[in-house]
Amino acid sequence: MMDALGVGPDEAIPLFALTSDPPSDPDYYAEAVRGVWDRREEIDSLIGEAAEHWRVERMALVDRNILRLGAYELSVGSDIPFAVAINEAVELGKRFGAEDSGAFINGILDRISEILRKKISAGDRREV
Repeated sequence: MMDALGVGPDEAIPLFALTSDPPSDPDYYAEAVRGVWDRREEIDSLIGEAAEHWRVERMALVDRNILRLGAYELSVGSDIPFAVAINEAVELGKRFGAEDSGAFINGILDRISEILRKKISAGDRREV
């Protein structure tokens, strides 16, 4: 929504509430939206690193934003296990994206999880 409308989280969060069913966890929703927004450059860099031969800005809008959310959940050090974050993103892709979005999202987020695991094993924190 923010990409399409050119607005930030402070405008998008209330607008989403007017146009959609309320999220099951509004606090987490707001935290995730703001977290993705605040870290979008680092997140896009991570997605670009994982998505060989794909430029982030050329990805389908829905896929790109699902990837951003998934990369955020993988990278912020939350309690969400990698497999759960990836599966949730894949399901969003299947529901809202194109026919092959689920597989596309799965492949890129799996690569991101590999990149992050290497950083973690090297002593880096689980954060973009």
